[in-house]
Amino acid sequence: MTHSNVAYQVMWNRLISVVEEQAQALVRTAFSTSVREAGDLSAGVYDPDGQMLAQAVTGTPGHVNAMADAVAHFIRRIGRDNIFEGDVYITNDPWEGTGHLHDFTMVTPSFHRETLVGFFACTAHIVDIGGRGFGADAASIYEEGLQVPIMKFADRGKVDETLVRIVRGNVREPQQLIGDLYALATSNEIGHRRLIEMMEEFGLDDLKGIAAFILDNSRRATLERINALPRTSASGEMTIDGFDTPITLKVKLSIEQDRILSDFTGTSGLDKKGINVPLVYTKAYACYALKCAIAPEIPNNAASLAPFEITAPVDCIVNAVHPAPVALRHIIGHFIPDTVYNALDKILPDLVPAEGAGCLCNFQVSLRPRTDAPAPESAVRSEVLTFNSGGAGARPEYDGLNATAFPSGVMTMPIEATEHAGPVIIWRKELRPDSGGAGKQRGGLGQYMEVGARIGHEFDIQAMFDRVDHPAQGRRGGQNGAPTTIAQDDGTAMNGKGKQFVAHGRRVVMAFPGGAGYGVVADRDPEQVKRDLARGYISPEVAARVYGLGAEDIAAVQELVARGEDI
Repeated sequence: MTHSNVAYQVMWNRLISVVEEQAQALVRTAFSTSVREAGDLSAGVYDPDGQMLAQAVTGTPGHVNAMADAVAHFIRRIGRDNIFEGDVYITNDPWEGTGHLHDFTMVTPSFHRETLVGFFACTAHIVDIGGRGFGADAASIYEEGLQVPIMKFADRGKVDETLVRIVRGNVREPQQLIGDLYALATSNEIGHRRLIEMMEEFGLDDLKGIAAFILDNSRRATLERINALPRTSASGEMTIDGFDTPITLKVKLSIEQDRILSDFTGTSGLDKKGINVPLVYTKAYACYALKCAIAPEIPNNAASLAPFEITAPVDCIVNAVHPAPVALRHIIGHFIPDTVYNALDKILPDLVPAEGAGCLCNFQVSLRPRTDAPAPESAVRSEVLTFNSGGAGARPEYDGLNATAFPSGVMTMPIEATEHAGPVIIWRKELRPDSGGAGKQRGGLGQYMEVGARIGHEFDIQAMFDRVDHPAQGRRGGQNGAPTTIAQDDGTAMNGKGKQFVAHGRRVVMAFPGGAGYGVVADRDPEQVKRDLARGYISPEVAARVYGLGAEDIAAVQELVARGEDI
């Protein structure tokens, strides 16, 4: 049957709805708070050759764009003659999945009338995979946890119980992980059911027609955007904390006919600790940065991603190969967009934002009964991972977003969900005034957090922070954002990365970084300064010293606030 372009457009929109329902099924059924509360996941549908046709809106660029390459690995490893209806495939291989062992990817072949018509895939971050636990302390991939190569989770509908027993025997939270695996498999099944309903409704025997329509239109639209840009190149770089020593990220951006090349030659070499990045994850975030800037409204699929080519020397920190430790690959990977934008700003001024917090401000708490004195019978062991964000960088025409994750896009977890996951107490979680860099447009605010444990518990905290020594840099005259700080409540200094012990009764006090400002401070509208002061985003001292707001204006704003009025 031949379909019109209008019909194909309807089908394309329907496919996006299908994978969004697939993703929402994963959110609703997952056991890990990282999936249920933070949305650290991805979902997509693929043609029989493993080309991504559509992705869910819910999810992260690191998962979605990395998973775009994963299905081809599954097809190659499983073998086309070994793909059957009822199969479900699994891996957490960092180099053939999405970058580290804590991400499990499930792929399910989709059959219609006994013919393979495509695949569904989804990925989720799970809280524990054994080994040293989620952190940067490992010296190789072998210390970071259980590795599951691409294999069958289910063969023609029958789950591999041997695999399930091996997984259970190697992780701290077996019920949680096994629950997540079944949630992933169910997510794909939901996508498959909705796809078959769509195919029957539109009278489709296969996806060849709609796949060609999606890929051809996406490719053409993306190339039009690229070919309208100036043929030139520029370099960008940034320095971040690293683990023990600073890391330099460098990129040369070259805009050519039908492609944009990002070459990371000159970037720092491998780190001894687990902050290294597989190339698939580097590619995911470099592509994401460019698509956001150049073609944001073109849907993500194999064709719209293909013109963005990424290269990096083997064994630099953004092209780590086996057996490099990669557990916290997101810490470095989340700075790749700002590095790319440092170059793109030289080619397309007044387009990209200032630097932001970059990596997520995550920490994992490993709680246990206190060992310095008898613990109550109610004390338990528990692993609690919480997702948090610093401020986003200011944009050319708008302020940066407060406590918002860019580029990852995951949600900040609510206190209630975190405290429900284990005997942890979040004593403080609020915006951090004065942390956004000043400028014509102000950087987004970071936040304060203070964490402790319930009576009878001590804990280790896995810090996963950056921007301690290298805050976000302003753009076009904007000022820097505030740096990260971390210490115990008695003043004991703590490191920005690594596992650290916290005794019974002690708390960890953290201040997450702010985004940088854009444009010179003198150009900021005084009414915006007054609004920031009224909302508590800046203090009276900063309003006067940095923005030049007069004492009378400050007093007037404070009087309005006292009366409960806004500006």
